[in-house]
Amino acid sequence: MESQLRYDTSVSTILRNNLPSANLTTNSVNTTYTVSVFGGCEQMVSGIMFDLTMQSFNVIIGIPANILVIANLISTRNDPLTSDIFLGCLAFMDAYFGFMTIISFLNLYHWRSAMAWMALKFSYGVKDTSGPLFLSCVCLDRFIAVLFPIAFGQLKDIKYRIGLTIVILLLTFAYASAKTVGGIHNFEKVFTGEVLFAFTWMVVCNVAILWALKRSRGSGKDEMNPMKRRAFKMVLSILIIIISNYLPPVAMFPFEDHYSHQVFTCYVQPVCFAFVNISSTIQPLTYLSRLEKVPFLPESCVKKLSCKEKDKPSNE
Repeated sequence: MESQLRYDTSVSTILRNNLPSANLTTNSVNTTYTVSVFGGCEQMVSGIMFDLTMQSFNVIIGIPANILVIANLISTRNDPLTSDIFLGCLAFMDAYFGFMTIISFLNLYHWRSAMAWMALKFSYGVKDTSGPLFLSCVCLDRFIAVLFPIAFGQLKDIKYRIGLTIVILLLTFAYASAKTVGGIHNFEKVFTGEVLFAFTWMVVCNVAILWALKRSRGSGKDEMNPMKRRAFKMVLSILIIIISNYLPPVAMFPFEDHYSHQVFTCYVQPVCFAFVNISSTIQPLTYLSRLEKVPFLPESCVKKLSCKEKDKPSNE
């Protein structure tokens, strides 16, 4: 793997690959490579520019949006939804990832610290794992609620979700720590397998939920009741996010051997990771768009930005 170091491209690609951390420093006596945004891809910069643009959105829009999500979850803690703990953890991890993007640019152009590179590798490991796993938990929660309401009523206790959250955090930190240490053969395939599994699970869950909601109309009525209609739109938006953010790596990474090394590292990897990265902005914005009131924002602004429709009067 060390022999491939000279070809690695952007900061995002370098840190996500399973490369020894020592080779990523710029102030080491044994340095063999100076970290550069376009290193090795000066003639093929479009993929890396796309990734950097998406990460900039995470800093400018994603960080404030995730903070608003956390603030809303705290303000509604007395009347929480069953999946709020998963959404809160996801928002915290996405905000953390956005802040680490700022650190990556500071370290690239100013600090050039080996410890900072290791911290950044850890943050990419957290992003690679926490997003798919916590979204899978949200989908699981909705899946049981819609298709198995009796079992859902028996499993409503918060202790089950806290236990699942702890398991996810342990898996996330174990994966991120292994990525930071580096040197594990074919470790990058763990990410490919994880995303493929999570993507398949989330699509199956959401399609099953949408199918069940679509069929569960009242007798002799053509329309869903307002509550189910809102649930249908929420699940549909989650499905769109899952497909748009995670389909590119699922579709492209298994075929790595079919590309030349430079094409894969300069185009395929940065573009696919860009779609994963931008989920840190799209996920909180989608959540906020369904709210009637957002902390720190005036109601007039929320009404303009919200995609939530007022329910029409019903004759039920």
